[in-house]
Parts: sequence; C-alpha cells; structure tokens
Amino acid sequence: MRFPALLILAALALTAPLFAQDAPRYETRADHDPNGIGKFYLGREIARVMGHQAADWLERPEREEEEKTDVMIDALKFREGEVVADIGCGSGYVTRKIAKKVGATGVVYGVDIQQEMLDVLARRMAMFRITNVKPVLGTTTDPKLPPASVDTMIMVDVYHEFDQPYEMIESMVKALKPGGRIVFVEFRGEDPQVPIKLVHKMTEAQVRKEMAAHPLEFVENFGGLPIQHVLVFRKTAAKSAALGDCCKTPTSRAAFLTAKPAK
Repeated sequence: MRFPALLILAALALTAPLFAQDAPRYETRADHDPNGIGKFYLGREIARVMGHQAADWLERPEREEEEKTDVMIDALKFREGEVVADIGCGSGYVTRKIAKKVGATGVVYGVDIQQEMLDVLARRMAMFRITNVKPVLGTTTDPKLPPASVDTMIMVDVYHEFDQPYEMIESMVKALKPGGRIVFVEFRGEDPQVPIKLVHKMTEAQVRKEMAAHPLEFVENFGGLPIQHVLVFRKTAAKSAALGDCCKTPTSRAAFLTAKPAK
C-alpha cells in the first residue's frame, strides 16, 4: 500500500518546478504609493503613465538646464545613417535631437502608445522641418517595429511607467539588430535629493536586476548628467549549440558605438 503514496510524492517532486515557473510575474498590492498603479515587478512599483495632456511639460524651457539632454545625446555618439527608436517619444523633444545626429540617411522611429502624443510629434517635426522621423503607434507590450531592424533604442524617463515591462523589453530586444543597444535614461533613485516622485525614479541596481531576464549585457552607466542615469545595455549574440562560436552573427554598427577600447 506504500507504493501509491511514493508514486504520488515522486510525481509532486517532478511537477514542483513547473508550478514554480508558472508563478505570477507581477504582484498587485492594495497598499501602495498613490503615484503608482499598485502593480509590482521584482519589488518595484510601476508608476502611472503621464498623459498627453502634459505634453507641454516635456517642452518646458528649463528642461535643457535641468537635464542636460544635449550632453546625453553627445555621450551616446549617434552616427550618420543609424536606425534609432525613441520609445515613449512623447512630444519628440529628444527625438528631434537624435534625428539631427543620424542625418538624412538615418531614421528615428518615434514610438508611443498614445495617438495624441504622436499627433503632437508630427506637428513639431513639421515645425522644425525634420523629415527622418517616423511616428509608430505601439502597445504596452510591443513597439511594433520590424525584427532585427534597430541599432539603438532609447527610453527617456519612460521605462518605469511600462505596465508590462518584461513583455515590452522582450519585444524590443527582438526588434534590435545583433549587437544593438538599449539605453535607459532614468532619474536616479539612489539620490533622495533628486526632486522627482519616488515611483518615477529608478536605481541602477533595479534596472540591472530587471534586465537580467533578457539577452542583454550591461555596458556602462554614463554619469555625466545632473539628476539622471544613462544606462546602456547591448543585445548579446545567440550561440548555436551545433555551431558553437565558429559562425557568429556579424556585429552591427551599434556594437562599435558602445565598445570600449582595449587596454
């Protein structure tokens, strides 16, 4: 009579890992920050999305002085002909600066989930006579970009508002070229002096923790901005079990942009 019991225990032992894998990726809490949505990912509460009604705030005259966006753009060394996606582009404040760097042979996808923001983007690009920006209406899980088509994806004060961060980054990685990079510009969560609401800030450790679930390699944290991190990750090349390292995918231009000189 002991054999059935032993068989049941053995079956439970085999299925336990399956139950662990099926554990919910996100957690919902009733007690949470009023500026968040009550949904948590790896211990971090997701912030409320800034609506298109606040588009003027993105264009505030003091923004350059506060954030030094020109310094950030120069540090990322965008090249002529590069394909860039500005995820959560909003009014296009950063988009248009990148568009000038990549030139007429490059393209910048301005991706947003609010059509109203894309309408503002289109008007402002027309006002500045910028023709190499393409508006793209994405979703909360997919930027709607072609596979392996983008050299650099950048998110400026946006990632912390993704309500499906795992799924969105997964889709973004698929749209990156081999060796392409993802850039997170986030207000520094480690610094209590940064005058931004807590759920709208992120620490470097938290971003790296969340990116560990994806085929991304941390490259650097550019520390030259007054109140923000600039965290750069590179898409790692997949290795074939059959071919090993003998036939790697050619490196894209973006990989050279983030490569550090040999010592």
